[in-house]
Amino acid sequence: MSELAEDWSQFNVAMAGATAALAGLLIVAMSVNLKAIMASRSLPVRMATALTTLLVALAATALGLAPGQPAWAYGLEVFVGASLAAAFEVRAIRAIMHDQVLATVRRMAKSVAGTVPITSYLIGSVLLMTGSVAAGLWFFAAGAILAIASAILHSWIVLIEVLR
Repeated sequence: MSELAEDWSQFNVAMAGATAALAGLLIVAMSVNLKAIMASRSLPVRMATALTTLLVALAATALGLAPGQPAWAYGLEVFVGASLAAAFEVRAIRAIMHDQVLATVRRMAKSVAGTVPITSYLIGSVLLMTGSVAAGLWFFAAGAILAIASAILHSWIVLIEVLR
């Protein structure tokens, strides 16, 4: 995997920095409106999921920089992290689905939005563990970009939408 890892090193460095910075900004954004967030049934678990997804992206990109690591081990490491994030996501989906204030369509959209980056990491992990390294790395790249997009959306929610 060393040749492919070298090809992805600049991407991983950029994404590791971006996800770490965005995780910090999301925490600050949450602290600004903490009382309003905690008053919601679904927002606390959604914010936990957003942070967890960013941590998976951070871990995946940082582990992608580790030298001499076999592809299957890299895939397994990310699979474990993504599985833990999926557990947070399931909890968030349950909270969203029980929030009767929202219309069913909005509940479904909110539920699906958080699963996309995690699903990308799970697929990429399986591909890496089964030997499809290039495809797995592309799924990891998609997961990192989708995690950032999801975190930006959640930042907007906790800074602006929570006050409406």
